[in-house]
Amino acid sequence: MENHDAVDAITDQWARVRPDLDTLPMAVFGRIYRLANAMRAKVDKAYAPYGGMSLGEFDVLATLRRSGEPYTLSPRELTATLMITTGGMTGRLDKLERAGLITRSPDPNDRRGLRVTLTEEGRELVDQAVGAGLGQQRAALEAALTPEEAEQLAGLLRRLLATSA
Repeated sequence: MENHDAVDAITDQWARVRPDLDTLPMAVFGRIYRLANAMRAKVDKAYAPYGGMSLGEFDVLATLRRSGEPYTLSPRELTATLMITTGGMTGRLDKLERAGLITRSPDPNDRRGLRVTLTEEGRELVDQAVGAGLGQQRAALEAALTPEEAEQLAGLLRRLLATSA
């Protein structure tokens, strides 16, 4: 059997006090939550050299970059994609604009709307940062799984996510 971890300790405690419970879901999701938090910290650290960028700011820049040329979206499109509040988005956009990584301009098709555009500096920065973040994620996978196991895990998580949304 593999080494026990903190999640095993929790499920063992539940088994002692509530042997009637099936704690397998707790074991799976507890590890997913802990893994996500651990990787978030590592990826945040990987992004830090790129202008002190946080994961949230990276997400905005990456979303604009992935959108393709001209790397422009409305704040509403960004908010929907990133699943954050409009207030949270405004704060991120303010910081990114002050850093010269994005620009905001009037939407030519909507007098009340804005368009957020990735600057050349922002594109270069996110292109570098994405490599650093992926490096952290790749190292974590390679330390524990074969490439085939990583593919299998990605498929299993995709299936689980599709039924949980």
